Amino acid sequence: MDIAVIGSNMVDLVSYLSRMPDEGETVEARDFAMGCGGKGANQAMAAARMGSSVLMLTRVGNDAFAETTRRNFEANGIDTTYVLDTDATSGVAPIFVDDNSRNSIVIAKGANAFLTPADIEDAAEAIAQCKLIVLQLEVNLETVYAAIDFGNRHGIPVLLNPAPASPDLDFAQVARCDYFVPNETELALLTGMPVQTLEEVQAAAQTILDRGVKNVIVTMGSRGVLWLSAAGSTLVEGRTVAALDTTGAGDAFIGCFSHCLVDTGDVPGSLATANAYAADSVTRRGTQTSYATREQFEQGLKQGRTDTLA
Repeated sequence: MDIAVIGSNMVDLVSYLSRMPDEGETVEARDFAMGCGGKGANQAMAAARMGSSVLMLTRVGNDAFAETTRRNFEANGIDTTYVLDTDATSGVAPIFVDDNSRNSIVIAKGANAFLTPADIEDAAEAIAQCKLIVLQLEVNLETVYAAIDFGNRHGIPVLLNPAPASPDLDFAQVARCDYFVPNETELALLTGMPVQTLEEVQAAAQTILDRGVKNVIVTMGSRGVLWLSAAGSTLVEGRTVAALDTTGAGDAFIGCFSHCLVDTGDVPGSLATANAYAADSVTRRGTQTSYATREQFEQGLKQGRTDTLA
């Protein structure tokens, strides 16, 4: 395997609204869709569709959603050996998307809350063969920390996406990661600093870098991506696209970046490719359903489609 994704899976329940309801208000949705999601599963899917061999360590429930999730992984070539059954409900994520492509998401962890450090040790032989470990915060923090420790002990680079952002996140653990990839909102919540301007984003990201993280990568939507390391900072310019649904764009970025990083070892090139891949994803509805295969993405690049989606 190229990449081990240790984290969550969800079933997305997506309602498309003309506008978000006010408190106590009922608003009729003009459309609805159901699909497979969860930040861990999304990132695994994007990496797999770009061509990486991906192992997914996660837990599903004892309901109909579990088999849907497992079949979806298998159909996209993701190793399901460690998609573990749990006596609980599967995780679900009701998602609301308005006419401006803004989204609000609620998650119910379900079986994801039962993923433990012991599960990592049970999968140790397989994970130890991987070239990158990818993590998020939709499972318990003790499991995230155990995965970071596993990566450090076995010399495997670790990428942590701190989403959803947790005020309980231990930065002594974060400092043990090779790549820390928040978006602007998560960066603000974790640092308590403003992120309205590029200068403010850089100042907030610098405080994370100063705590010992090797690479801080901040995704900023249409403003692009900012990368900070000991060598300095690099801005990858954003792309203007006709966005239909931004849900899962950050996961598309991380999955594609992880694939490219393992494939080439070139951080700047991986950032640029992942930026284009995420921009392409927002031009289609849904989360995983919006992720292009490598062939589709490369064809779009040849046609200049990812540069002219406006």
